[in-house]
Amino acid sequence: MAIMAIEVDELRRINEHLVRQGHTPVEAWVGLTGTTRAETLANLDVALDLGADAGVIAPLSIRDIDDVVRFFQRDVVELFERKGKLLPLFLYDNADIAINPQVPHIRTRDVKRLSRPEFICGMKVSAPRKVLGHYTKASLHFNEKDDFGIYVGKASLIFDLFQPTRGLLGKIREYWNLYLLHHAMPMGVVSGPANVFPREWQKTWRVCYAGDEEAMHRYRQLLESFRETYTFSQHGRKVSKLIACLKYALLLDGVISSAAVAQGTPALTEEEKRIFADRYYQLKEHIRAQSDPLWVSQWEEAAVSPPKIAHETR
Repeated sequence: MAIMAIEVDELRRINEHLVRQGHTPVEAWVGLTGTTRAETLANLDVALDLGADAGVIAPLSIRDIDDVVRFFQRDVVELFERKGKLLPLFLYDNADIAINPQVPHIRTRDVKRLSRPEFICGMKVSAPRKVLGHYTKASLHFNEKDDFGIYVGKASLIFDLFQPTRGLLGKIREYWNLYLLHHAMPMGVVSGPANVFPREWQKTWRVCYAGDEEAMHRYRQLLESFRETYTFSQHGRKVSKLIACLKYALLLDGVISSAAVAQGTPALTEEEKRIFADRYYQLKEHIRAQSDPLWVSQWEEAAVSPPKIAHETR
């Protein structure tokens, strides 16, 4: 709860600066998922009081939730009625964080019903195309005004989903994509690496949606190269340390003051920090050379100065 308060307060001050500069303010979205339903509702209560702009809940990560639909139709609605106001909510579906491995995703019939409440605005789905298609189909049932969106969680999927078609094989691939998605395309993409490259990923979505094949190829090469920066060799096998590298990248850029990760999350060794920093700066230079400056992320008024190690490893 304290983190939510800090986020909303900091964004409020940042937005005052942005408005003075003639820029669009940033919305404060907060994570609300607790270990239990009671904790989640308590977080939602605080978010309403703080004036957050939206909240994100991962229902299948809540330990004591038996009926996802009932939780939102009863518990959440009753809280909103007591408070006399609503908060736009987005759902997060990811098998990697589901409590019950036997129920990795929200059931299709439940997605149909969850698309009905006015305060549930969409869902991020980290899943293959086939599972994504179940969601897009389900969301259409009570979604005539496009007020419930499905957002791609496996970000690299958008390159395949929006790839322009040529020839017979291209038409077959396009038909297959539409068949899997039930002729309903996602409304956006949520990318983990966008924490580090927000402008680049926003541009990537635009060129994919527009079907700009040349730009799609360029951005796919640039952004998928990021995967190589957080992959390390350990005892003859490849190990991914995405979370630790994202946080360390933000530290190098001066956005945050600590790159500590939660207990259980693989951390970087000192040697891996040096390796990652070298790879990261090389990739940034490559992106800068290949991109329009308008779509290159730049961090202004950073929280801390980049550590010297970043320059020593170049």
